Amino acid sequence: MRYLGLDLGTKTIGLAISDKTGLIASSYKVLHHDNNPESCLDELKSIIDSNNIEALVLGLPKNMNNTLGERALSTLKYKNFLESNIKIPIYLEDERLTTKSAESLLIEGDTSRKKRKKVIDKVAATIILQSFLDQRRK
Repeated sequence: MRYLGLDLGTKTIGLAISDKTGLIASSYKVLHHDNNPESCLDELKSIIDSNNIEALVLGLPKNMNNTLGERALSTLKYKNFLESNIKIPIYLEDERLTTKSAESLLIEGDTSRKKRKKVIDKVAATIILQSFLDQRRK
């Protein structure tokens, strides 16, 4: 089963894709939406179709105390929008600290600040998707 991981941000959506066996997540790309994630729907559908994606994994940004804040509520609203427009399963994955983890990985890899800004969302999406895939294997 092939999955597409999404890290929804205020201006971008980071994407990661799994291999055909659903074991390994890889960074894919970043979609820009300037505070209107619905505007990426056609491109997202095209990616789903061209890569034979069978399910989406959307990062849910919970607060550290496990409550849902404003960003999480926006993510749930986006999930509802996707469900009404894309007819494949959509799973939520806790994404607490994924952006921090992604930044740490990029710093360890000696990635410049300018380049980090361009790729951090798709690296965070990769962490979200890999976490989901690892949990499904257990």
